[in-house]
Amino acid sequence: MTLEAVGRRFGVPAAGVAALARILEVQAADPAAPTTVHDVAAAVDRHLADSLVALELPEVRGAGRIADLGAGAGWPGLALAAALPHARVALVESAIRRCRYLAIAAADLPNAEVVHARAEDWPAGLGANDVVTARALAALPVLCEYAAPLLAEGGVLVAWKGAVEPAEAAAGAAAAEILGLGPGAVHPVAPYPAAERRTLHVFRKIAPTPARFPRRPGMAVKRPLGGG
Repeated sequence: MTLEAVGRRFGVPAAGVAALARILEVQAADPAAPTTVHDVAAAVDRHLADSLVALELPEVRGAGRIADLGAGAGWPGLALAAALPHARVALVESAIRRCRYLAIAAADLPNAEVVHARAEDWPAGLGANDVVTARALAALPVLCEYAAPLLAEGGVLVAWKGAVEPAEAAAGAAAAEILGLGPGAVHPVAPYPAAERRTLHVFRKIAPTPARFPRRPGMAVKRPLGGG
């Protein structure tokens, strides 16, 4: 698909499409950009459409504050900031080199903010977000632990996944219960014609997260909840 076609499909405003065109050019021109997909045409599908498909969820479409964890090259955070000018989008990234890249990429998006922090070590984000996004970042129990403290009550974690093994799904559900999140809902999506086995896993915050969370950085991976 073309950038313009993707913009029309997902209702991205004209200013957002223009900003995304510049971001794709920056990504294509910078060999150090933290992605293996530099070709613009390929990135429109594999990064942009794959990110914007989350707008099919009403919770994302109506969000006022979004935190994109492990933002990396900026997807889905940059795409959502362009599509939702009313929303504040935090691009949360622990690697300073990637933060520098994100600051350049996000220059035309006044509603996007680069946050140099780990998800577990971002006090300003606690309880502050309607949506937390995570794309190609970690297993479900780890993502639930990262996201739950950052979500306002009623907010949702949206995790981009392919096919998920039963063991990971079970561990994610067990972790969610500990953290005050409801059982995960799985939404099959088709962001572009060649996409295969794309799913969005959505966990809603239904109860307060216990005060012992977030644990110190690294513990969610080292000792995952739910047997993950």
